[in-house]
Amino acid sequence: MTDTFKVDGRGTGDGWDGREELARLRDEARHLRRQARNRPLIAQAQGILRERYRLDDAESAFALLQIASQRFNVKLRILADALVRLPRPDEGEDLWFPGRVRQAPPCLDTLGIYDPGNAPRSAVLREVLSRTLAVTGTYMGDVQIGDHELGGLWMENHTGLSDDFVNFFDFVGGEGTSCAQAAKDVAQVTVHDVATAPVFTEDARRTILAAGSRAAHSVPLAVGGRCVGMVSAHFDRPLKDLHPAQLKALELTGRQAGSWLDWYDRTVVLDALEHLHEVARHPGASRVRRR
Repeated sequence: MTDTFKVDGRGTGDGWDGREELARLRDEARHLRRQARNRPLIAQAQGILRERYRLDDAESAFALLQIASQRFNVKLRILADALVRLPRPDEGEDLWFPGRVRQAPPCLDTLGIYDPGNAPRSAVLREVLSRTLAVTGTYMGDVQIGDHELGGLWMENHTGLSDDFVNFFDFVGGEGTSCAQAAKDVAQVTVHDVATAPVFTEDARRTILAAGSRAAHSVPLAVGGRCVGMVSAHFDRPLKDLHPAQLKALELTGRQAGSWLDWYDRTVVLDALEHLHEVARHPGASRVRRR
């Protein structure tokens, strides 16, 4: 008699689909990997806050980061990265960035967003991907954001791609992929056939082909000649050159999104740091605890 495979006490014959559980476990593993990568940066930010504001413990420092992160809807890693990178506020200054000139948010009409000053970052990136897939006529793609500290690209949003693909390309370094090449050149890159394109490492090639992608097109999200992110479309068959009208529409999408992301870093993220500075200077800051 053949044994019935069981997970959590449930057999395959009772209608339970193990694929759902496997997907959950993969998402959890990816989340844990990101936490492990983020932990040193956040710990560094906590140390800076403790020294700068004479906080009693790391818990207070984390709570201050969390409060600012939640109030301004800025990811904790983004806030910690900015805190570590940017010059410290002058001693005794009420404001971290005195004299800062606020700029109006850039236009995002190509994404169908008409109130860019109040658009959540996640919604903008979601629309960047949706617009790119509509222009290229495919259903697979992903959006990545540049990492100031590591210099690579983090995946932020994706659709139509396998779990193995998402896990493998969760973070992309400076070599071995078409998106890395597009980021380096700050120019659109078309891969006509993944199976033969020399830009990929063999591991990357195998992962992309296994996901059902035979071609790809990457578009930098750029501002002032600097790549701040990437959107890529994937195709289930080898690809000819895109039409010039498609390339022009994608370039506009990349330029508007890149300008907005730069504005977000110089406005929303700095607003969050200003708030953190205000709260941290209060005499009761050491008693703040995470929510």
